[in-house]
Amino acid sequence: MACWIVNETTPILVLLSWLAMNVYLFVDTFCWYEEDESFLYTRVILGSALAWARASAACLNFNCMLILLPVSRNLLSFVRGTSTCCRGPWRRQLDKTLKFHKLVAYAIGVHATIHTVAHLFNLERYRWSQSEDAEGLVSALAQLGNAPNETYLNPVRTFHTVPATMLLTTIAGITGLVISLALILIMTSSTEFIRRSYYELFWYAHHAFVVFFIGLALHGAGRIIRGQSPESLLLHNATFCRNHYTEWNATTRCPVPQFSGKEPSAWKWVLGPVVLYACERIIRLWRFQQEVVITKVISHPSAVLELHMKKRDFKMAPGQYIFIQCPAISSLEWHPFTLTSAPQEDFFSVHIRAAGDWTGALVKAFGTDGPPLKELCSLPRLAVDGPFGASLTDVFHYSVSVCVAAGIGVTPFASLLKSMWYECHEPRTPPGLSKVYFYWICREARAFEWFADLLVSLETQMSEQGKAHFLSYHIFLTGWDENQAIHIALHWDRSTDAITGLRQKTFYGRPNWSKEFRQIAYNHPSSNIGVFFCGPKALSKILQKMCCLYSSADPRGVHFYYNEASF
Repeated sequence: MACWIVNETTPILVLLSWLAMNVYLFVDTFCWYEEDESFLYTRVILGSALAWARASAACLNFNCMLILLPVSRNLLSFVRGTSTCCRGPWRRQLDKTLKFHKLVAYAIGVHATIHTVAHLFNLERYRWSQSEDAEGLVSALAQLGNAPNETYLNPVRTFHTVPATMLLTTIAGITGLVISLALILIMTSSTEFIRRSYYELFWYAHHAFVVFFIGLALHGAGRIIRGQSPESLLLHNATFCRNHYTEWNATTRCPVPQFSGKEPSAWKWVLGPVVLYACERIIRLWRFQQEVVITKVISHPSAVLELHMKKRDFKMAPGQYIFIQCPAISSLEWHPFTLTSAPQEDFFSVHIRAAGDWTGALVKAFGTDGPPLKELCSLPRLAVDGPFGASLTDVFHYSVSVCVAAGIGVTPFASLLKSMWYECHEPRTPPGLSKVYFYWICREARAFEWFADLLVSLETQMSEQGKAHFLSYHIFLTGWDENQAIHIALHWDRSTDAITGLRQKTFYGRPNWSKEFRQIAYNHPSSNIGVFFCGPKALSKILQKMCCLYSSADPRGVHFYYNEASF
């Protein structure tokens, strides 16, 4: 219960608000089409399938309005930087935008399925109403439009019309087919397996969203769903005249009803977000054109590439990330990387590990896995978009912060630790922050090497400034061979660690998180503690569980707030 109150209240409220809006739109639209007089004759032919189709369409419009907002990085960074409207738990929700994007996408898939199936039923009902078996009011309504001065209600004019003809010869049919194919392509290529194994396929297929939104805006232009026109309703009372359909036009009380298509509304829902996203892409294009100067290229063990860069008017904060594009590798792909430099430095840097096709190609392009490095001026051009805010920028907003990194997930914290190193030269520590716990879990001993110099410098500087208590770091090595074990044993009595060169000795194995959190909670009673993590999902779930377990139900007790780096 304490975990739910402390860490989950706002996410649940956001989720419930979104669900409530979907339910409201569905129910309200469903009831309206089931009861509205202008669609009484339409319901005679189609039945409840009309309401199912229109209710799901309303929810589709709502979710299509939302789907682009979570991926508008510049908009989110602007909101994150506006402290007056984005504070505390609401600020943490910005780190879950990708999860919300996926949730909205699932909703679009569900409502699109309902909408499509309902319209397949509608199409069949339209066709059946033209058959010889149709009689009474249904037949009379289906025949409207054959005589002069009549408008049609049924878009299917003959019983022998093939459904495929409607799909391929009408605006609604063609756009509906295009929308469905685009949505299927986007969703099937967005599975975790495709994203991890064939990222390029995911990237290119996802851009079918352009086709999807164009089709969505045009889909209603065909006005297939028709209802009685407002002018006709004034002259023809459908509730009364439906029982006197044989007397239509024979009496002034029941003239022949006139029908018109429903005005398309999808474009009204998505116009605003599409314009915002178009501005987003314009900003990205402008940033793509800006020159990025590569000042240094360093090769580290474990296939890690370090790039130092400069860019005009580039301003960053600790914990932020950027997107990098290398036109020589791909003219469309942008990949996110956290900044490992500090704001006080006159350059910005990233550490990139060769873990896939694109990163492997980048390492190869910069010559770090083959011949000696080329001249900097002859290296491939890079484009940089950002920086963008992330959850790690909130480290300084807590009195106590716990930073946990696994493997290459340490890169976001490099910027934070460097910033702390520079802060040691100042007469004060960052306002509000009194203690930082840093945990790094890594499999290979060589992976520590590129980061060890920073930790040694930080340890030395803080000790000289009398601030050794400010940072407590714990490094865990989870993999080693027999030779390493012998080397460690022979140098165990040295004042510095045999692997990192730090005074704090490296731990071997995995942390006992229950013990660690219990000790932190004991050391800082009645404190708000921020837990920041970058690494695999399995460990993320463990840390979330620990935050729940050791957060007090008492508002005056200790509370852990979980923040995960995601981009």
